[in-house]
Amino acid sequence: MSSTYDFQYFQGNSLSDLFAQDITDAGYAFILNYPATASWAAYPNTKKYFLQDGSSEATKTSFDKICQKEPWKNLAVLGDTLPGVVIIEPQKLLIDYWREHFGFSYTNLEMIHCSTYLDELSQSDRVNNVITLFPFDNLKPEKHAVDPDTHYHLLSKVALASLGVQCPKFESYNLHEVSLEDIKLPEQFPYLIKTSHGISGEGTYIIRSTSELNYCLEELRKYLDIKLLDTIIVSEFVKNVVQNYCVQFYVNKAGEITLIGTTRQLVTAEGNYLGGVIHYRETDMSRFFEMIAAIGQYAHQQGYFGFVGFDVLEDRDGQFYAIDANFRVNGSTPMCLQRHTLLGLGKEVATYSSDYRMDGTLDSILVTLKPELDRKDFIILSALEKLKYGKIYTDIYGIVTGETVEDMQHIEQNLKDKGLQFVG
Repeated sequence: MSSTYDFQYFQGNSLSDLFAQDITDAGYAFILNYPATASWAAYPNTKKYFLQDGSSEATKTSFDKICQKEPWKNLAVLGDTLPGVVIIEPQKLLIDYWREHFGFSYTNLEMIHCSTYLDELSQSDRVNNVITLFPFDNLKPEKHAVDPDTHYHLLSKVALASLGVQCPKFESYNLHEVSLEDIKLPEQFPYLIKTSHGISGEGTYIIRSTSELNYCLEELRKYLDIKLLDTIIVSEFVKNVVQNYCVQFYVNKAGEITLIGTTRQLVTAEGNYLGGVIHYRETDMSRFFEMIAAIGQYAHQQGYFGFVGFDVLEDRDGQFYAIDANFRVNGSTPMCLQRHTLLGLGKEVATYSSDYRMDGTLDSILVTLKPELDRKDFIILSALEKLKYGKIYTDIYGIVTGETVEDMQHIEQNLKDKGLQFVG
């Protein structure tokens, strides 16, 4: 099967390097943050391109995650050619650390205030095309690098059935045409109910009992009440799963595919994403070539270019089921981009998490972990200082690396002994 396709690994280490082939025709920029629907958002996505980021103000994804920690993680590996729109600037100390350890200059940051950035980009003569993780209601449609209606369709859970790959059987329902009460649900547990555009695991409900179903229906009604939901899918549950993968590639404007990497995903029993593990040399991506080709071809036909990451479950019979497809930079993309750097150091294994925490300021952490950082045993993608009960701690998105799995586990223990906590 693999001989049919000649897909090659990306040889660079930045988002800029990959986008470079497609951004020569005009002025481009990359908005590093997601839109939000919370009351704190100056430009809430509440008109057309709905996303499910929490059914109430109390449960919505927080400002610090959407506007600081998440975008900074991608900024770390942005590289130097593609301008990155930053609405909250990272600490200078963090940029200095990146400069030293990733080798980029970070002079291509477009600092625009969070209360005006979409208006400024919509009116900009310099930036003609804006690459986004998700379409923005308040950015002019023609300013989106990918047509926003197309991008929104591709990001929908419903689009999974069009990708030409095996996926769990599911039915989709437009909640303006059919009421929740009238949907015929499976008679047996478990099964899944998903909202069309949930982010970071939000909007995905594994239904194993009547009480879980009741909770899910209550959440869906809340989304309907705040008018942020059109469509749900009811999906079969894949049984006897032995592995959960995230397969990542880039499809350019000509429809050509470049491999980025495949991670084994770490999730909780509830299905919440904890991070990913990658084995750079041992992972055989040819197992997924047929799926990559089909999804890449569909994306290209739709007019999409950019990153694609699709989640795949493997059952004990060796069957693959695509359960989600993200047409954007994915959570573990920065770790995949470390491939050549880490293999050059003899490090073949890495694990990524957005749930590290350490007491103290970033300054003190950089001192405490200096030996590990210098050896690239630990790589900091994002760091945000916080204060709780008068005590300073730092939330960290990071990568732990090793020559072998055992070596990586030994390094993880060493970091733990030095005070690095995993709070997932």
